Amino acid sequence: MSKLPSYFIVESSALPEVFLKVAQAKCLLDTGEVETVNQATQRVGISRSAFYKYKDALRPFNDMLHGRIVTFQILLKDEPGVLSSVLNIFAQTGGNILTINQGIPVGGCAAVNIGAETSALAVSMEELLDRALKVDGVLRCEILAG
Repeated sequence: MSKLPSYFIVESSALPEVFLKVAQAKCLLDTGEVETVNQATQRVGISRSAFYKYKDALRPFNDMLHGRIVTFQILLKDEPGVLSSVLNIFAQTGGNILTINQGIPVGGCAAVNIGAETSALAVSMEELLDRALKVDGVLRCEILAG
């Protein structure tokens, strides 16, 4: 039998309730809304043992990407300045561009892969994607690998 991968991306609605409550408790601690694990677990309604059992195995997707090299795939209209505007978004938010690979435009569109180091981002990964999507001429922007 083949070995399963160590990590999975799972939509939160498919997770058991205890995982969601552990994530809520971690959020309460991270934001300073509570000071202790005991306060956090009482507030969300789980035991401290459940919290400690799962706390290190559960992270939001954007935290998994933080501090890593991430590959973004972006579909742009073949118009002057669109790629430059996208690169400015990375510069403004603290993304360190490592590689840019743009395909030859076909049908008025060009696919661009951007490799970026994300540990210094001043915004969340979702915010970076949203800002890039708002650039006039960006048709699609998503994380390809990270």
